[in-house]
Amino acid sequence: MDYKNFRAVCIVRVVLLCATIFLASYLVIRTSYYATITILAGLVVFQAIALINYIEKTNQYLTRFLQAIRHEDFSQSFTGKGLGASFDQLRSAYNEVLDAFRRTRAEKEEHFRYLQTVVQHVGVGLICYGPNGEVELINTAAQRILKTGQLRNIESLAAFSKELADTLQNIAPGGKSLVRVAVEGEILYLAIHATELRLRSQPFTLVSIQNIQSELDDKEMEAWQNLARVLSHEIMNSITPISSLAATANNILQAADSTAEETIKPETLRDIRDAVQTIHKRSEGLLNFVENYRKITRLPKPEFQTFPVVELFERIRKLMQSEIEKKDIAFQVKAEIEGLKLTADPDLIEQVIINLLRNSVDAVKDRPDARIDLTARADSSGRPLIQVTDNGPGIEEDIQEKIFIPFFTTKKEGSGIGLSLSQQIMRLHRGNISVQLKQKEHTSFVLRF
Repeated sequence: MDYKNFRAVCIVRVVLLCATIFLASYLVIRTSYYATITILAGLVVFQAIALINYIEKTNQYLTRFLQAIRHEDFSQSFTGKGLGASFDQLRSAYNEVLDAFRRTRAEKEEHFRYLQTVVQHVGVGLICYGPNGEVELINTAAQRILKTGQLRNIESLAAFSKELADTLQNIAPGGKSLVRVAVEGEILYLAIHATELRLRSQPFTLVSIQNIQSELDDKEMEAWQNLARVLSHEIMNSITPISSLAATANNILQAADSTAEETIKPETLRDIRDAVQTIHKRSEGLLNFVENYRKITRLPKPEFQTFPVVELFERIRKLMQSEIEKKDIAFQVKAEIEGLKLTADPDLIEQVIINLLRNSVDAVKDRPDARIDLTARADSSGRPLIQVTDNGPGIEEDIQEKIFIPFFTTKKEGSGIGLSLSQQIMRLHRGNISVQLKQKEHTSFVLRF
């Protein structure tokens, strides 16, 4: 008897069950063999239960199949052992569906890992958070910009910038905003764009955060360069012939002194000579003035080298020591990290530091306890910093944001070009220069690389 064939097994079981029932009925009617009748009755019940369980194996398989799908357990497989050839198609269908689910799940996991990698490596900061501010996602770029690790709630950003935290909590879907943030003396301009999405039927806000400070600085400097280029060109074109004619007229007057005195009064001749000389001197002064501003547009491209900071500091100390000592100023040079190196153009950076030191010398010239410190260290992100600090009177709040504007100066004899040139040199190095103030205590200019 082929028990591997489901139909045959079912037929045999039904026949045996019927035969057992018939035999038990016959014995009940015709005999008094109660013990045998009891045994046959038990056998009928057993066969009936066994037949039902056998037939319900398909339901058991279907239940296991659905439970596997429900719990995403695709490690199972269905052999259909003992069901016979009639169940091969069902068994094959079950396994094909599970294989399809396995492939789909593997593809989803691959896509998820791919998107996670893209999100974490994209250069724009991304933060996704719910209506209550709970953060679902923050990528590496956002952590770097906001100088934070894992962020649980948007409210936690208040320690970084209250304005930024308020902006993120109140920004509308599709909204844009520009937030100014000061971090360790460095000014950041964060461009924020928001969009709304739904996950698990819940609304979420996805914002992109990008520091556009360098782009703003580049555009600002480009505008100033264009302005300086145009103005210097127009002024030079106008002043050069005036200066040349004034010099020529002065020479003619000097050569004609003897003959001119016969026809022109000496006082008048002297006034003419003084006027021509004044025009000539002022023209030369204007030409020198304009030539200074041309420097903004003529900075050389940096020649990058990697060099120890202590070597740079030693050269600067030798150059500035005599000038500083003459004015009785305490001068300290220090590299807080031994072996700290810079990758920069040493000549251009030396020019920037010397300019800052000379500004500091001018700032502390009237203080009896004048002091200037030149320090190299690393910030919290490991970036090298060079800091020039003096104990001068500081900078007034209303002009702090103007000091890097070309042509702006608070000195009577200043050209307003030094800090602008320093800022441009730092931008060519993909760094920046900023000022940190503590009124009536000290002023620090910080170079970040």
